[in-house]
Parts: sequence; structure tokens; C-alpha cells
Amino acid sequence: MAYQTRSRDPLLDTHMQETIQKRGRELIGLAMVAMSIVFAAMLWSYSPTDPSWSSATSAPAQNMLGFFGASVASRLILAIGWASWCFPILLFVWGSRFVLHMDDGRLLSRAMLIPVFFAFSTLFLATHVPPSVWQHGFGLGGLSGDAALGILIDLLPFSLTMRLIILSLVLGVLFAVTCLCALGFSKRELRLIAHYSIIATILTYGSVVAFLRFALRRAAKNIMAIKANINARREVSKKEKAIKIPCSMKEIRPTDATPNGSNENTKFWPDRYFKVPIFKKAAHTLEDDEVVDLMTDSDKSERVRSHINDAIKSKVLHPHALQVADEPTLTENTSYKLQDNEKLYVPALGGASRDIQKEPIENFSSSRRIAPQEEQKSVVRPRSQAPVQQSKKAKAEAQPSLFKSPNLNYETPPLEVLANPTSIVRHQLSDEALEENARMLESVLDDYGVKGDIVSVRPGPVVTMYELEPAPGLKASRVIGLADDIARSMSALSARVSTVPGRSVIGIELPNENRETVLLRELLASRDYGDGDQGLPLALGKDIGGKSQIANLAKMPHLLIAGTTGSGKSVAINTMILSLLYKLSPVECRMIMIDPKMLELSVYDGIPHLLSPVVTDPKKAVVALKWVVGEMEERYRKMSKMGVRNIGGYNARVEASLRKGEDFTRTVQTGFNDDTGEPIFETETFTPEKMPFIVVIVDEMADLMMVAGKEIEACIQRLAQMARASGIHLIMATQRPSVDVITGTIKANFPTRISFQVTSKIDSRTILGEMGAEQLLGMGDMLYMAGGGKITRVHAPFASDEEVEEVVNHLKQFGEPEYVAGVVEGPSEDKENNIDAVLGLGGNTDGENALYDQAVSIVIKDRKCSTSYIQRKLSIGYNKAAKLVEEMEDQGVVSQANHVGKREILVPEQY
Repeated sequence: MAYQTRSRDPLLDTHMQETIQKRGRELIGLAMVAMSIVFAAMLWSYSPTDPSWSSATSAPAQNMLGFFGASVASRLILAIGWASWCFPILLFVWGSRFVLHMDDGRLLSRAMLIPVFFAFSTLFLATHVPPSVWQHGFGLGGLSGDAALGILIDLLPFSLTMRLIILSLVLGVLFAVTCLCALGFSKRELRLIAHYSIIATILTYGSVVAFLRFALRRAAKNIMAIKANINARREVSKKEKAIKIPCSMKEIRPTDATPNGSNENTKFWPDRYFKVPIFKKAAHTLEDDEVVDLMTDSDKSERVRSHINDAIKSKVLHPHALQVADEPTLTENTSYKLQDNEKLYVPALGGASRDIQKEPIENFSSSRRIAPQEEQKSVVRPRSQAPVQQSKKAKAEAQPSLFKSPNLNYETPPLEVLANPTSIVRHQLSDEALEENARMLESVLDDYGVKGDIVSVRPGPVVTMYELEPAPGLKASRVIGLADDIARSMSALSARVSTVPGRSVIGIELPNENRETVLLRELLASRDYGDGDQGLPLALGKDIGGKSQIANLAKMPHLLIAGTTGSGKSVAINTMILSLLYKLSPVECRMIMIDPKMLELSVYDGIPHLLSPVVTDPKKAVVALKWVVGEMEERYRKMSKMGVRNIGGYNARVEASLRKGEDFTRTVQTGFNDDTGEPIFETETFTPEKMPFIVVIVDEMADLMMVAGKEIEACIQRLAQMARASGIHLIMATQRPSVDVITGTIKANFPTRISFQVTSKIDSRTILGEMGAEQLLGMGDMLYMAGGGKITRVHAPFASDEEVEEVVNHLKQFGEPEYVAGVVEGPSEDKENNIDAVLGLGGNTDGENALYDQAVSIVIKDRKCSTSYIQRKLSIGYNKAAKLVEEMEDQGVVSQANHVGKREILVPEQY
């Protein structure tokens, strides 16, 4: 049985299939073009201040796509920087190709070049310097571009500048090639692009040349016309004889005698008789250009002056007999027409008076009369009146803002007031002498059983470090313990032995025979200080190798200094203060100086950077530190409203708001609706102000700890823990680095410390955690411990008292400082209680109230009341227990103590 089969026809014919494929490609192309527009809008409206995964803020997003667009754009910018624009470019080009049916199936073959194109684009952008509008800490190629560029730079054996130039050229070529390939251009299209580019270049060049040729011809023609016009005017002016100045003096009638009959030959003063300009009426009407030509031609001025002199000599025999005509009024037919700001100069009468100079005649008023000449402004400044004594309320209302600049014309002090380092005589040992000292040191170490070789000698301005590579199995602690013996054997004042971080050698530091002085000017003129981007730069000095050490106080964020009297501690503090004054204006940095010794910092009293006069009273110092704590809390509230994390972000947001001229707004929840239970939101509007850095400098902390140790420690602990983000930084110094002054709490919150010469190893361990500070040389020789625990020996710069006074006098020229009254006078009672509550020193806290209630219940229940009894029952200190007993006495719970110290319980037990 045979089966009959038939072939199945396709559901769609070939033409229909091709049509559907074309329409599908067109739809894909349109979708890609739409996505490119979305990406372009997302990147175009990107703002670093928008809320995203990396920044938390309550402000609405400025991105066109809202929070989603801000989040995606921030991720792209962070990863690849401006190379993110390659996404919309690729999508738009390939989408256009799909729509125009120009893809020819090249998308899949060229897709593998797209990652290479992105890699070269990020690297190429990373080689360029970011513009001023770039507000990120990474380069134009994002984090990936910076990381890859750093690896490539290390591989090249050239200088840094040459490396960047070579990489920029090579990466630019690779970027252009991969861009053309990734965009899908074929050889034919590339030839067409090159052909039309050459044609466009030639046409553009021809157009520019033709335009320049036309402009030069036009300019030459204009110059020739102007020159011909000038020559023609000169010829006309030579032939013009109609204008005769003496005819304007026809009203002058000479007489043989003066009005009073006298014939005295007195001096003739033309301005006494002529109240109007000499030119009264010309023989014919002049045009404006003729008037200008007459008054500006020096030859005509000489001719006019000669005519006037001849007329005076021939007609004026007796000057006092002259009669003056009435003052003429310039009518409308007067030929002299001046513009609004034009001045007419009348030549001086040489024969009449030598005291008369060329004076301008001001422009005419509405009445067509000659206006009098304006008087010159007075240069005499009014005398300043004595200030009026104001009340505290008036002072508080008139108190200037902390965040405004005291003087807009502020200029940093010049370096010329500091001593020039070229005057310093530098003593350097020869290589032979250093080699001999190294061999001698090896011999000394061998005498004490230390085997090793001196592999390197590093001479410095103050000390020379000899690097010892010990024999295997030798402990470093054994060599460190021989410091005093090495100094004695080498006939040196002292010797410091320590390990070199990151290396297998031990450093032995011996003082130089001739010590070199490090001057502050040399550090302030260095590039690390002048061109650095440190927020609060401190010129610490030079290290052992003579390299400048510039630290950033904003990154420390606080500094603890210790050293005995005469070790150079106070001079170093002065140089740190000068480092800030030379870099920052009063609008950028304000200071509070606390000097219980009343000697070191009083010289700065009156500079515009101060928030208050130099505090010398230890009790006022406690008030000042509490004010700083309150200011820190206030700054955190402001930054919380702005939705930023530190003072840098806050000031950047304020600058953006000030540039736009708008106030800052935020939406806050104020409660719930009683009827519906829905949250209630309100919009808060406030005008932000920039906040300056505040540096608190305490010269002697031991004196403050003796007066109010608990309060001082609480303030310092609070500030050290939290003040970094608010822009408040501490520099504290003491000459007694004992455990009762530098407590464990203070050490834990001051990771950056400096130790000058101390008296014992115990003091060195207290400040640095290890020995070595007792071996320092004094006079600015110090050990600097950064936050990571690495210790560096630094030689502090020197600044004399005369130099400090010169800088202070320069700063005082810009006006009186604008003090904040609350720094030394103290805040209000409520605010002080809140600050005490924050510091845990009492105040309106629930803990205080609960403790008082417990004490009252114990007294009522046990019918006993004494300070020691309350102290034992509540396990508190004596001062706190005495305060509770006094409070119970004030409240009428117990009576006053009798002659034997007992108190009567006044509240019944049932109470």
C-alpha cells in the first residue's frame, strides 16, 4: 500500500520573513537609541551631592531620573569616570545602524572589542589632569583607571612626567583605533570619513585664509582713508582765517584810569573779569569736527595764545580800567556743541598770568550754560569715635557671626619677615670622616659583643644615623640597651638606638659635632607646604635625612606634645601656629589659645584669627573648653540637617547654595495626625553659613588638670572622640608627661603625639609607649609618632620672638579681632546644664535625679544621713555624696549638721 505525501508549505513566505526581520532590527535599534538618550540624560544631570548608595542626604535628587538615575550614575562615575559616556555613544551609534540597516552582522564580531575600548578609554582619561569642576578624589578615569594607570607608571623606567606623556600618546592612539572598531566602522566607511575629513579641513583652511585676506584689505583701506582725512583737515585748518579769537573781546573797553581814579599798575587776573570761556562768538558757525580739531591741535593753541597776548598788550594799558561785559548766555545757534562727557580745554593766557593752567570746561547743563568744575574729593578720613559701652544683651545681639570673615582684604604674612636660610652656615663631614666614624662604631659594638656591619651612613642636619645590619641571631633589644654605653664610647652627648621600620637594619643615631639650625622660612617656602592640599598644615621640621616634614592637623586629628623645660616645646608650638597663620585666613581657621603660664601665647593677643582673647585663667579655660564642646554639638546638628558627614561636605554644600542664591530646605516629620494617625511633615528652610576650622591650643595642660582635672578630662575626651568631623582640632602640650596628666583616656584619643626631650624613660613610655625620648638633644629635637604608631625623629624649626612679633603686627593691620563673647563668659545656664549633661558632669539628667531619689529613700528608710554613709550605700565618690547631702538639706529632707556632725531626719518614715 503506497502512501501519498505532500510537502508542507512554510507558514510565512521569504519576503514576509525578511520584512519581519527588518522591522525587528528597527525596533531593537530604536530601543538602543532610547537607552542611549536615557544614559545621556542620567550622566548629564549627575551631581555628586545627589542621594545615592555612597551618600546619605534628605535633599531631593537633582538627576533627571531621580534616585535611580543618581544611584546608577554615581556607580558608573566611581568605577570608570568620564568613560561612562561611552555607553550612550555606543548605544546610539549601534542603534542608528540597526535602524538604517547598516549593521551587516558586524555587531557580534565587534562586541569583543567593546571591553577593550572601555579599558583604553578609562586609562586615557586617567592620564589627564581633572578640571576644576571635578569634585572627586579620583581621576577622570575613575577608580579602575587610577589603579591601572598606577601599575603602568611603575613599569616604565622614565621620569614621572615623561611616563605620563608617553602613556597619554600611546593610549590616545589605542583609544582612537578601538573606538572606530567598536563603533562598527568598515574599511569603506573609514575611507569615506577620512576623505570627507580632508575635504572639510581644506575648505575650512581656505575659508579662514579668505576671511583674513578680506579683513586685511578692509583694514588697509580704512587706514588709508583715515590718513587722507587727517591730511585734508590739516590743509583746511591752515587756510582757515575766519576764526579770530580777539573779536570775542569786543566788550572789553579800555579806559585811561581805574574806576576810582587811580592809575596803579597792578597784576592782571583774567579769571576776575572773564566769568565765561574766552570764546564768545565765532565769525562764522563752526562744525563739531572743526571745534574738536581746533581744541586738540597744539599749533592752533599756540596761535590762539599769541592772538590773546597781542590783544592784551595793544588794548590793555591799565588793567583795572577794564570793564567786563555782562555774562553771555549760549544760545541755540552757538556752534560749539559738546557731548555729555566731553570737556573743552582753554589754553592758558601766557602773557596775562603764569599761574593759570589749562583747565577743563565741563559739559553744558540743560540751560546750555557752562557748568562749574566738580570739586576734588577729600582725602581726609573722619576721626573714629570712642566705642559706647553696651550691655550684655546688646553685645549678644551685636555679636558678629563666627562664620564671617573679619576682614575681606586679608593677606597672609610675607615670608620676608622670617630669617633667610641662606645665612645659615652648613657644616658637613667628608666621606672619609664618616667612614672613619663607621669603622670606630663597629669596633665599639664589637667590644660589647655585638657582631654586625655598618651598611649605610645617613648624615642629617642635627644627627647622623648609622645603619647596622646585625649578625643572625642577634636580638635588637640587646643593641637598644647599649645606647648609653655607645654614647660614652663614641664621646657623644647621647645616642639613640631603634629599629628601622620595614628594614632589617638597626639605626644608631649620633649627634653631629656642629649642629645646623632649621629655620621656619625654609619649610614654609617648600613645595610640600605651599602647593600641598593639607587642610591645616603644620611645619614640623626636618627628619634625619633633611627632608621637610609637613603634617596635616585635620588628618591627625589632634596632637599631644610633651617635653621638659628648655626642650624646644614652646618654640615648636609657635612655629605650628605660624604655619597655620601663613596658610589660612580668619574665614578659614579660627583659634582659641589657652596659656596658663601667661608668657608663651600672649603675644598673639589681638590677631584676627582669635575667637577670644588669650585665656590665662585656668577657670576660664574650663569655660572655654565647654564652649568648644557646645560648638561641636551645634555643628553636628547643622551637618545633620544638611545630610553630610564632615565639615568639608558641609562647606561644599553651602558654597553650592550660595552660588545658586537659594536657601537650604529639608522636610522633617513633626508628629502624627490625631485623627488619621498619618505622619505630619513640615518643610524647614534655613540659610547656611560656612564653618571655619577651630584649633584649640593649650600650652600647659598640667596646670589645668590641677585646677579642674575631672572637667578638663571630660571636655578633652569628648572633643577628641567626636570633634574631628566638625572641624575642631586640639593641640595640647605639657612639660610633665606623668600618668596623672596624660591619663589613659587622653592617650587613647590622641593617636598622634610628639615628644621632646624628657627626663626619664618612664616619661618617654608615658607619651610614646617606648623609650628613646630621654636620649634626645633638646632645642627642638623630637620624636614624632603618627597615628599608625610609626615614630620619626624630626628637628623642629626655629622662629625667634622678633619674627613672631613681625607676623603678629602684620596680622593686626587688618583690623581688630571679632571675639565671640560666650567663649570666656560662659553660655546661659540652660545651655551649660546641657553641656554638663553631655560631658557626664551633672546637669539635668535622668541619672542625677534617679541617684538623688535613691539617696533620699535610703535616708528615710535607715534614718541615717552622713556623707560617708551615702558614699558606702551608693558606691559613689565623696564629692558626689556630699553634693547629694547638701541637696537634701536644701530640700528640707534633713537638718543642718550639729556640733558633732549629726543630722536630724525631718521627713517621717511613712513618706
